[in-house]
Amino acid sequence: MKPLFSVVIPTFNSANKIHLALESVLAQTYENFEILIMDDGSTDNTAEIVNSYNSPKIIYENDVNFGGPARPRNRGISLAHGEWICFLDADDWWTKDKLQTCFDNISDKVDLIYHNLTIVGGKSLIFRRKIVNSWQVKKPVLIDLILNGNPIANSSVVARKSFLESIGGISENRKLIAAEDYFTWMRIAQLTDQFLYLPKNLGFYLTHSESLSKKDMSEPYIESIKEFLDLLNMKQLRIVESNASYMSGRYYYLKKEYKVAIAKLLKSIIGGKNVIVMCAILYLIMIICKKPTEWVLFKFFRL
Repeated sequence: MKPLFSVVIPTFNSANKIHLALESVLAQTYENFEILIMDDGSTDNTAEIVNSYNSPKIIYENDVNFGGPARPRNRGISLAHGEWICFLDADDWWTKDKLQTCFDNISDKVDLIYHNLTIVGGKSLIFRRKIVNSWQVKKPVLIDLILNGNPIANSSVVARKSFLESIGGISENRKLIAAEDYFTWMRIAQLTDQFLYLPKNLGFYLTHSESLSKKDMSEPYIESIKEFLDLLNMKQLRIVESNASYMSGRYYYLKKEYKVAIAKLLKSIIGGKNVIVMCAILYLIMIICKKPTEWVLFKFFRL
């Protein structure tokens, strides 16, 4: 018998968007799935929208607002009947062959599957990708994730329920909000290196002004990796510091707080990976081009 996929969708006031996620799952060519919509205390008509589909595959539950996706996802995992958990955010959606493609790649040597997503919405910015291009994480996966960041988009993940249960579910630490998925992959990587990347675009990621990801990610990044720092040598610790400084510098650049951005970006250059150093230098050049040389010298160097 084909395995049951349990699709967990956390939602909060997504009545005007959730139809895309729901319809993309209901349209899957692979038919053995259930949809667990875990509402985080919505005050809009999300329940009405979900119930209008009248599908026996849909399980809908509402609860008191937590303020992040971790608790709703954990509720979904606990209620899931499937061996495999599929994560999908309420404002993202899949191609109709997503589940079939993942099923075709399941084996005893695979514990977590992920793939690319196409980015939809948002203003066009330099260095903003049109596709969430992932890569195959290298073994040991935990070290790769710590040093090279998170290539695993939440709405692309299909993971064995047993591993999610083994790690106690998704952390509900509020300091991890917007990085709880990254922390989850690292904790799973403590148990298995069997991560499989599918180089295909099997879904869509919506970016918008309310997105949790539009924040200074250096703080949740440091919070998510701090319990693993003892595994790193001095060179690797410097890479981590460079990564955090670059995240923060890019954030302040986009906020047009250039003085703070310059300080963070300069710090990221010291001991950082080549790609981080190159990107940091490009951002610094753009700041200089935006502002007269005299502004840069006075505002940052006080010359």
